Amino acid sequence: MNGQPTLKQQGYFFPAEFHPHVATWLSWPHKEASWPGKIHTIYPYYSQFIKYLAESEIVRINVNDEAMKAFATGHLQKAGVNLDKVEFHLNPTNDAWCRDHGPAFLINPAAAQKKVIVDWNYNAWGGKYPPFDKDDVVPTRIAEHFNLPVYHPGIIMEGGSVEFNGKGSVLTSGCCLLNENRNPHLNREQIEGYLQDFYGVDQVLWVDEGIIGDDTDGHIDDTVRFVNEDTVLTVIETNKQDENYELLQQNLQQLKQMRLLNGKQLNVVELPMPDAVVYEDQRLPASYANFYISNKHVIVPVFNCKNDDKALRIISECFKDRDVVGIDSTEIIWGLGSFHCLSQQEPAV
Repeated sequence: MNGQPTLKQQGYFFPAEFHPHVATWLSWPHKEASWPGKIHTIYPYYSQFIKYLAESEIVRINVNDEAMKAFATGHLQKAGVNLDKVEFHLNPTNDAWCRDHGPAFLINPAAAQKKVIVDWNYNAWGGKYPPFDKDDVVPTRIAEHFNLPVYHPGIIMEGGSVEFNGKGSVLTSGCCLLNENRNPHLNREQIEGYLQDFYGVDQVLWVDEGIIGDDTDGHIDDTVRFVNEDTVLTVIETNKQDENYELLQQNLQQLKQMRLLNGKQLNVVELPMPDAVVYEDQRLPASYANFYISNKHVIVPVFNCKNDDKALRIISECFKDRDVVGIDSTEIIWGLGSFHCLSQQEPAV
C-alpha cells in the first residue's frame, strides 16, 4: 500500500457473517441471460428472501434506475416485505451476484474511522460473462455515497471465494483462487499476502475442490462454511457414483487435518448434498452450503428433494440462536448461484 500501513496493520478485519449486521446488500436481478427464459420465475423466491432479511436488518438494494426500483417495489409489496426496512440505491449493475461484486466491509471498533470498504477488481469469474464494467465499480460507488474510505488492492477477488471465522482465519479453495483466469501473475504465497493485508486475517486455510456445475471455478461458499469461530459445515456426497463424491471427500480429509491459530482442530460437521439438479441437460451447482446468515435467520436454499429436511435439521443444530428457514431455490439455481451468492453483509461496528 505504497509504504502506508496495511489495513491489517491498522487493525481492520473482515468480520464473520454471524457477526451482527447493519444491513444486507443486494443487486436486483435483471440480466435475462443469467436465467435464460426463466428470470420471471425467480422473483417470488427472491422477494421471500428479502422478507426474511427485513425482519432483522436493513436491506440495501442496488437498482439501475427508477423503473427498476418501481418493478422491484411491486414484487416486494406482493410478497409482504416490510418496505420501511428496504433502501434502494441507484448503482447500475450488469448482474445480480452481489456477494462477488459488492463491497467488502472491514471494521476496526477501536479506530476513529470504524468502517472501510475494499474494492477488489472483478472480472465475472475469469471473464466468462462480459460485460462486467458496472459491477466492477459498485463498491467504490457505495463508498462514495456513504463517505467511507475505499481501498483498491488491484487484483481479482470475489466474496464467494472466501469464508471467515472472524478470529483471524479465512478458508478458500485452490481451484478458484489459483485459477489462471484470475491472477496468473501471482503465486499462492502472494495471494495469501493480499488476503492477509486486505481482509485483516492471520491464517489462510485451503481446500482443493469445488462442486460440479459451479461456473465460479469452485467458490468456497458452495462447499465449506464457518458457523462459529472453530466449527465448519461442509457438504459431502454419499453416493459414490456421483461426480461430486471424490471431490468432497478430498475436501473433508483436508478440513480434518487443519489447525486454527490457537492450535485447535476444526470441528467439522457434515452436511448432505441435495439430489442432482439438472435443467436442460446441465448439472446445476445446488448446495445447502449456500445459505445466508442474517441477524435473525439462516436462510437455506432447498431443492424439493429428500435431503432438504435433513439439511435444515443439521444447520439448525449449528445455529441455536437463529431461526433456520428453507426457501425453494430450484428456479434461482438456474442462474448458477443461490442466496449467499446474491447477498453481501454490512457489519455493525
